Amino acid sequence: MALHYNLSKVYALSENDSEFVNQIVTLFVNEVPKDLLEIKLGIKSESHKEVYAFAHKIKPTLDLMGMHVAFEELVLIEAWAKAEGKTKNIKETYKCVKSQVKEAIKEIKKDFNL
Repeated sequence: MALHYNLSKVYALSENDSEFVNQIVTLFVNEVPKDLLEIKLGIKSESHKEVYAFAHKIKPTLDLMGMHVAFEELVLIEAWAKAEGKTKNIKETYKCVKSQVKEAIKEIKKDFNL
């Protein structure tokens, strides 16, 4: 039972096509951690444009996966990058997003036998 993600939007978009749903969750599991790592590296090096680009890339995926809190926190990271803010404040927000994605991936792997 999914606690950290909600696939209702994915099922609605795909008209309950289980193959499509499998593709979406597989992409999520394989791509989002790489993009999060890029955000982490960008925050560390204060590469605001890079952080913005990767946050902007991940944002629709989190929305599609029903990860509302992580989505809202990613919006904050995106805004931080756009405003070229101070690094200290955003590190905790990043950790929260990463933790939520990690938990969702753990559940997805179990739920979809990945």
